[in-house]
Amino acid sequence: MHTNSKLIYEGKAKQIFAINDPNQVLIKFKDDATAFNAAKKAKFKGKGILNCSISTNIFEYLMANGIPTHFIRRDGDSSIIAQKINIIPIEVVLRNTAYGSICKQTNLIPGTKLKKPLIDFYFKNDILNDPLLTRERIKLMEILKDEDLNFIEQLTYKINTILKDFFLNIELDLIDFKLEFGLNKNNEIILGDEFSPDNCRLWDMKTQNVNIKSLDKDRFRNDLGDLIEAYTEINKRIDHFMSSP
Repeated sequence: MHTNSKLIYEGKAKQIFAINDPNQVLIKFKDDATAFNAAKKAKFKGKGILNCSISTNIFEYLMANGIPTHFIRRDGDSSIIAQKINIIPIEVVLRNTAYGSICKQTNLIPGTKLKKPLIDFYFKNDILNDPLLTRERIKLMEILKDEDLNFIEQLTYKINTILKDFFLNIELDLIDFKLEFGLNKNNEIILGDEFSPDNCRLWDMKTQNVNIKSLDKDRFRNDLGDLIEAYTEINKRIDHFMSSP
């Protein structure tokens, strides 16, 4: 931990600390796991280190492919240094395959491959249980201008294209994921938060057992097996791919 670091925010899975540089923060990944808006909670030793490692590799890969992110560098086992950003209170969810909440809200059968990726917007507000937003509601609430929402949408599609191919290389199917964006000191919209199995669904293309193909937080949500085993497998495959010549 940096000297003079001061806790400025604590979420379900991360702590954010102010450091000497006013334009940067230290983000520490916790061992906590939550589901169903924190109705289900547990701690998993080593989870923070794994999510930090996975997020570091994903952010570095995205930045190498032209995606602007808040990531600056890894700092120790379970922390990163990042640009300080003002988070836009919208969760952006992209789905390649129907699973989870969308199947409860529509007539789509779980596991249905979508003809084209679907983007949903949610209001980032725990008290309101992160409700689904329409473009008109986003305008009504004056959260974002149309052009900024379009920019985020196009960036999300681009991230999906990059990461779908990335994960296919290591025999993982990117089912869906959640992103958060923010404004940096130059008022530029950049990708924030993290990218880990906590906020995406990754299905193992190697396994023949449909009941244990999930290598993400669904393991914890739905009691499907060892969470650390799954996250370790993802981290191992990513490390191997990133270190390959």
